[in-house]
Amino acid sequence: MNRRLALKQLVALGALSTLGASASAPVFAQREAFQTLGTKVPTEVAGKVEVIEFFSYGCPHCHDFEPLLNGWVKKLQGDVSFVKVPITFNRPEWTALARLYYTLEAMGQAEEKGPAVFAAIHEQKQPLYRDDALMQWAAGAGLDSKRFGDIYKSFGVQSKVQRSNQIAAAYKVSGVPMMAVDGRYTVSASSAGGFEQMLKEVDQLIARSRSEQKKG
Repeated sequence: MNRRLALKQLVALGALSTLGASASAPVFAQREAFQTLGTKVPTEVAGKVEVIEFFSYGCPHCHDFEPLLNGWVKKLQGDVSFVKVPITFNRPEWTALARLYYTLEAMGQAEEKGPAVFAAIHEQKQPLYRDDALMQWAAGAGLDSKRFGDIYKSFGVQSKVQRSNQIAAAYKVSGVPMMAVDGRYTVSASSAGGFEQMLKEVDQLIARSRSEQKKG
């Protein structure tokens, strides 16, 4: 009986020791709000910090983020190059909306008409991924319908959509809205903890990128 009791005590002490070790260790590892790419993606403008927003007109979260983003963009310093890249995830509807973005960009109307596109899709429920609905919207938005249609169907716009898919693949975009800084870092609203936190994280990454560029 004494031997059995001694064994039980040893087992109990071992269990308490294990419990104490696990209780003192952190349950979750600390996670960065941003991701660092293994390979730097080439940027377009030398000597500037490039910031990309990956988005889609079809994304409701991008619709919600747009007003906050627009206000933030207006405060960027001159050494920052901001670019919007529409992603498709190989969805026909989002591919059509990416073509819409590049059509408006070619017409010099992307910034001005962007809020109206988001409103048409998410508030007025217009299916702008359909050619007939899109052409009707373009006419109502005061755009030259023939020029709009020609650009929308052009090889140039199609090439830009293909290029946007390549850029999204290089940055490993898995959701939107997502932002990238200087070809090195990516941040999403989910990893940062919300839209405002994402922009604060991007501000810090811009400052980091400036410093890295100066070091050469």
